[in-house]
Amino acid sequence: MMAMFRSFVSATQFRHHHQHQQQSEAAAAAAGDSLESQFSCPICLEVYHKPVSIASCAHTFCGECLQPCLQVSSPLCPLCRMPFDPKKVDRSSNVEKQLSSCKAPCRGCNKKVTLVKMRSHISSCAKVQEQMANCPKFVPVVPTSQPIPSNIPNRSTFVCPYCGARNLDQQELVKHCLENHRSDPNRVVCPVCAAMPWGDPSYKSSNFLQHLLHRHKFSYDTFVDYSIDEEAALQAALTLSLAEN
Repeated sequence: MMAMFRSFVSATQFRHHHQHQQQSEAAAAAAGDSLESQFSCPICLEVYHKPVSIASCAHTFCGECLQPCLQVSSPLCPLCRMPFDPKKVDRSSNVEKQLSSCKAPCRGCNKKVTLVKMRSHISSCAKVQEQMANCPKFVPVVPTSQPIPSNIPNRSTFVCPYCGARNLDQQELVKHCLENHRSDPNRVVCPVCAAMPWGDPSYKSSNFLQHLLHRHKFSYDTFVDYSIDEEAALQAALTLSLAEN
């Protein structure tokens, strides 16, 4: 009887110890994720690489990520949209020191890695590569037999308004124009705006490069439902407002 009691106590202690260990590991992983997100660039969402800070607002970015904003005459901070002096963007030595001293677990193998080496570790981590390979592919929620309309405007790729180069997405359009048409004085129609339902295909921008960098930071397809009926949306909003009151 005593032996059974001791066995029961030992099993209970082991279970409690195992649960405590799992909770500790989960807490450590959460702390690591929080630390990594604390030192992640708000543009590329990866751990900072050669971080720089804007003096006026103190926001920090990867040096390479901030470069497109420095190519215009009146740059705005990508995070707070405040104007800043491009000459007052400095290397963030304080953030670099913290990247070299802080460690966080790899999202794949859970190995503790200094943040400054996290990018290179992730690119070679077999577990991370396996996770990426096993990401589920997009599948429609409900199958449909409806034909896909052929007159849907192309809002994924665009034509350069200066030279006619085709099949450029928004980022490629920005890069192409910065590299090839930086000094072109011609007023041109923005192909991104012209493709939108509310766009004016006859409006010509006097500073097309600045317009691209300031107005087209994201893809409209991510946030806009082009198929929604405006009147129906307005009625739905009014109904919801009345119900809340």
